Amino acid sequence: MFITFEGIEGCGKTTQVKRLAIRLERAGIPILMTREPGGTRIGQEIRKILLDARNESLSSLAELFLYAADRSQHIREMIQPALKDEKWVLCDRFSDATTVYQGLSRGLDMDLVANLNDLAADGLRPDLTFLLDCPVSVGLQRAFSRNKVLHHENQDRFEREKEKFHRSVRQGYLDLANREKGRIIVIDATLGEDEMERAIFRHISPLMEKAKEK
Repeated sequence: MFITFEGIEGCGKTTQVKRLAIRLERAGIPILMTREPGGTRIGQEIRKILLDARNESLSSLAELFLYAADRSQHIREMIQPALKDEKWVLCDRFSDATTVYQGLSRGLDMDLVANLNDLAADGLRPDLTFLLDCPVSVGLQRAFSRNKVLHHENQDRFEREKEKFHRSVRQGYLDLANREKGRIIVIDATLGEDEMERAIFRHISPLMEKAKEK
C-alpha cells in the first residue's frame, strides 16, 4: 500500500504522517515513512538546494529537474524495495506536489511535468492520497512559526513566495482532488491534530481489515 500526503505549506502533513505511522506500527503493519524531497542521502542534498531561501535565482525548470532527480533516486532506493517487501509506504509529498507546484503554479508545460513525473517514478502512482486543506493564511502562519521553532528560517524558499502563488497551489490541489476523487481524499486541516488523525484513520481502517484478510 502506497499512501501519500499533500497540501500547502503548514497544512500539517508531516505530523499526520507520523501519527499514522505510529497507529500502523502498533497494529503490526510494517511501514516505511519517508518524504520528498529528501528521502535518501542524495535527496537530502537536493532538498537543501530546493528549500534554501538564498537560491532565489533557481529557475522553474531547474527546480522541476531537481525534484525529478530526487524522486528517481527515492523510488529506486527506498520506495520500490519497501513495496516489494510488502511494507506500507507513507510519503510526505510525491508527484502530485510537482504537478501542482511546478506545473500549475509555476506555469511549466503540463505534458513535460507529467512525462517527467512518470519517468522519475517508474510509472508508480499512490494507492491513496490525503490532501490536507486549509486557508493559505492559516498554513503560512503555522509554517513560519514552525520554521522559527526548528531554526529553519533559511530553509523557507517556498514560504517566502507571494500569497498569489500559495493560493494557486491550494486551488491546484483542490482541482486535482476533484478530478481524482477515487484516490484523493480531502481532509479539513483547520481541525485539531487529534481530529485530523481520526478523520484520516477512518479511511485507513477498512484497508487494514482487507490486508488482514490476505
